[in-house]
Amino acid sequence: MTATREAPAGPRPRGRGPGTAVRGRLQQLLAFGSLIVCSAFFSVASPFFFTYGNFTAILFSTVVIGTLAIGTTFVIIAGGIDLSTGTGMALCAVMSGVFLVDLGLPLVLGVPAAILFGGLIGLVNGCNVAVLGIPPFIATLAMMLVAEGLALVLSDSAPIYFTEVEGYVDISTGNLVAGVNFPNAVLILLAVALLAGFLLNKTVLGRYTYSIGSNEEATALSGIDVRKWKIAIYAFAGLFIGLAGVMISARLGSAQPATGLGYELQAIAAVVIGGTSLSGGRGSIVGTLIGALIISVLNNGLQIMSIPQEWQNVILGCVILVAVYTDILRKKRS
Repeated sequence: MTATREAPAGPRPRGRGPGTAVRGRLQQLLAFGSLIVCSAFFSVASPFFFTYGNFTAILFSTVVIGTLAIGTTFVIIAGGIDLSTGTGMALCAVMSGVFLVDLGLPLVLGVPAAILFGGLIGLVNGCNVAVLGIPPFIATLAMMLVAEGLALVLSDSAPIYFTEVEGYVDISTGNLVAGVNFPNAVLILLAVALLAGFLLNKTVLGRYTYSIGSNEEATALSGIDVRKWKIAIYAFAGLFIGLAGVMISARLGSAQPATGLGYELQAIAAVVIGGTSLSGGRGSIVGTLIGALIISVLNNGLQIMSIPQEWQNVILGCVILVAVYTDILRKKRS
């Protein structure tokens, strides 16, 4: 008997029926169509966009945004929000430096420790939300500031370089298959996306994530310990914060304490663009990956066209507004 069959029957989650499944597929197709349109536009606008080197750069960018967005998907489907993912990622990158450079731990211990530290960040967020009853926006906003401050304190406001840590950079930039120039970071993203998709669709964790986001009160009345599962969901999402911290520091070869700001908004934008409802109960990992690719293509294409950073922020903000408004329209129709 699988774990899913052992779970007590909760209320039927919104977004799990046949009708909403079809709408979910249509939303993913719409997001994929938007990705194709964006890519075609930048390919015509600049001869440097449609090249293998630039394609690799887009994938590298997608690894960080996508990893954060996968964890954020669980939190948003459960009806929450996490604003601490960006600075939490920077703190985990710094902790990776502390474990591997300052304390001299071997790679096999230092990397898991940094990822678990991200889980600890999520665990604290979950306890603040589920036990203390602090609204997710406030709890994770406070954690965002705490993580930003701790990253600067622990690093003395200076980068920590991994030049003496053999094999660390290869985690992100190395090639698993000899002779094939395909970075490990992308393979890791695909692996964790498959794992997250399985957990979201085939396990008790995923079932309760949808159920809590659809109707928290009905879920509790059906005998499910909502507080425990909320903590578990935030802690699980925190592991992706830790993994993103390892991936970005391995790619840069250093832990930059101030690199995280802004990533939380891009991760949330990727989740919403991919069809996950901000009101909870609906979403998918596939849609989130497509949303992360759209964000990366936009960032990359606008930089290639030498659009000033200020206008890039304006355009990204408008994209987020359109995605949220589309989500509101979907909610009204349903």
